[in-house]
Amino acid sequence: MRTFSRLIGGSLLALLSVSAFAADHRVTVGGSTNVFTPKTLTINTGDTVTFVSAGGFHNVIANDNSFTSGAPTTDSFTFTQTFAHSGTFGYYCEVHGTSSGAGMAGTITVNDVAPPPPTGKNISPATSGSWYDPQQSGHGFLLQIAPGNVILAYWFAYTPDVSAQAWMLAVGSYDPNSNTVTLEAYQPTGAKFPPNFNATDITQNDWGSITFTFTDCTNGTVSWNSKLPGYGSGTLPLTKLANTAGLTCN
Repeated sequence: MRTFSRLIGGSLLALLSVSAFAADHRVTVGGSTNVFTPKTLTINTGDTVTFVSAGGFHNVIANDNSFTSGAPTTDSFTFTQTFAHSGTFGYYCEVHGTSSGAGMAGTITVNDVAPPPPTGKNISPATSGSWYDPQQSGHGFLLQIAPGNVILAYWFAYTPDVSAQAWMLAVGSYDPNSNTVTLEAYQPTGAKFPPNFNATDITQNDWGSITFTFTDCTNGTVSWNSKLPGYGSGTLPLTKLANTAGLTCN
């Protein structure tokens, strides 16, 4: 039998390992003058920069050709680049600037800033990761803390009639000064496997509620109360199986 620990070693954990601290920054391209605004920008690793055309015949291209918005154009465009590594990155407009920094050019300084390690049992970014009941290896939860005190929970399990796998999605706000949160959960059904997938086929079924309570950084409980037949209600102990890289809890 494939255990939950094997499942999280693959793409599911990778999909949820996005940084909870990433920010998006805006740079205006052109407009009434041939400049980038702001000309210099300082951000953190994992942040994105969105270049927004304000008029004129322009493009955006990195000095080292690592990114570009495409060929110069008078059409309105928006181009977003994520900066995963620290360093200083120069860029310019091929029509009005040069890679040496003359004319219409700019620089982005990316700082390698790590988030401070959270402490205690309260819900925090370090809650992100995979959780399961060691006595029931084969199903479990992926939790992701997002900006704005938002928590997402995915429960990968099975249908009550053992006919198929099932997964439930719960999302909501949490109190960073609390160790517990109750979320409304939904079960998506109706869509087909790719390439026949169509988002309009999905039905988001109101599944019920899920409550997480954490006693420390690696232990807690999950309780549920489902509105759908067969799932019922109950409580299970939870143990943290895997952390999100870069986040630690004391």
